[in-house]
Amino acid sequence: MRKLSLTVIGLYLGILAAFSQVKSPGTDSLYKKRKLQLDEVNLVSSYYHQDGNNAATTGGTGSEKLSDFSNAIEVKLINWDKKGRKQNWTGEIGIDHYTSASSDKIDPKTLSSASSADTRVYPSLGWSRENEKKRTTFGFGVSSSTEFDYQSFGLNAHFEKQTKDKSGEFGARAQVYLDKLKLIYPVELRDTPGGGEDGNHGYGRSSRNSMSGSLSWSQIVNQRLQVMFLLDLVYQTGYLGLPFHRVYFNDGTVHVENLPDTRFKLPLGFRANYFLGDKIILRSYYRFYKDNWGITSHTINLETPVKLTPFFSISPFYRYYSQSAVEYFAPYLGHDGSKEYYTSNYDLSKFTSHFFGAGFRITPMNGLFGWKHFNMLEIRYGHYSRSTNLNSDIISLNLKYK
Repeated sequence: MRKLSLTVIGLYLGILAAFSQVKSPGTDSLYKKRKLQLDEVNLVSSYYHQDGNNAATTGGTGSEKLSDFSNAIEVKLINWDKKGRKQNWTGEIGIDHYTSASSDKIDPKTLSSASSADTRVYPSLGWSRENEKKRTTFGFGVSSSTEFDYQSFGLNAHFEKQTKDKSGEFGARAQVYLDKLKLIYPVELRDTPGGGEDGNHGYGRSSRNSMSGSLSWSQIVNQRLQVMFLLDLVYQTGYLGLPFHRVYFNDGTVHVENLPDTRFKLPLGFRANYFLGDKIILRSYYRFYKDNWGITSHTINLETPVKLTPFFSISPFYRYYSQSAVEYFAPYLGHDGSKEYYTSNYDLSKFTSHFFGAGFRITPMNGLFGWKHFNMLEIRYGHYSRSTNLNSDIISLNLKYK
C-alpha cells in the first residue's frame, strides 16, 4: 500500500509541475484565455475497513471482513473559446486496493487464493461548456473501471439551464455503463453443467448494461433557503448477480445465486440547505427508492457545517437508511427450490443502517504550511452500522491545490 501511495503522490506533484508554468510578460490577454489553464487539483485518499458475519460468498454466513485503500487525483483545467464561452476540462484517475476474507472463500481449499486481494483502476475524462449569455451548460464524459474479474466502460452527458434571474436551474443527465464480468464460480461447482469453466481453467464471460436518466430542479427560495428536487430512472439488463455467491437450499444442496436479468429502479430525492447566519449551514436530504425486485427504501441525511474560525470548520453528519428485502432473498438453508430466483446476499435483505461522523476542514489564508496554492485540507471520519451486524469505518483526506 505504501508503494501505491507514493506512486500517486509522485504523479500528483508531476501534474502540478507540468501546469504551474510562469506566464510570459507581454502576452496578449485574450489569447492567454484561450489556452488551457490549471484551475484546481484534488488529491483524495481514504481507508475503509468492515467486518460482519453474513458473507454472500459462503451463502449468507461467514466473515465479511474487508479492507480497501484508495487514492484518486482529479485535475480541472479551464479556457475560453473564440465566442467567450468558458470550457471546463476534468481528468481523474483512481486506484483502489482491497483485501477480502469472503472472496478468498471462492476456493476454501487454498490458504490464500488470488481472489483474496485485487486492485481496481478507474480513469475518467469530462468536458463542459458554459454560455453566460444563454445561461446554459452542456457537457459529456467517459469513464472506465478495471479489476481482475470486472471491466466497465461509461458514457455520460449533461445539460443545465438557469432562469433569467439565476435563482433557479434545471438539470438533465444521461448515463450508460457497459460492463463485462468473468464468471468465477465456487470451486465445488466448476465441474457441473453451467459451472463456468471451459476445461482449460479459463473463465466464461457475461455482460451487464446500465442506463439511467436524471432530472433536477434547484431553486433559491430566499437569502437563507435553497432547495432541490431530483428524479432518477435506472434500467439494468444482463447478468445482475455474481457467480461466486453461493445459495444453500434446505435440502443441503449448494447453488449459484440466480437473479432476474432486468431491473428497474426509481429514486426520488429532495435537498434543502438553510443558512443560519454566516457560520452555520443546515443541510438535509431525503430519498425515496423503489424497484421491481421488491425493495422499498428511505434515506435521511443531515449535515451541519459550523465555521469555528475564518479558517477552520467542522461538519458533523448523520444518515439513516432502511429498506425492505427483495422477493428472492432467504438466509442460509432458507430456500426450498420452489422459486426460479434466489439469493442469500444480505445487501438485498431487509435492514436498517446508521452512518455518522464528522469532517474537519482547514483553509488557511496563506495556504497550508506556507504554500499559498494548497488552500484546503479536509479530513472526514465515518462509522457505519447495519442491523445485520455489519460494521465499518472509513477515514478520508482531501487536499486541494488551486
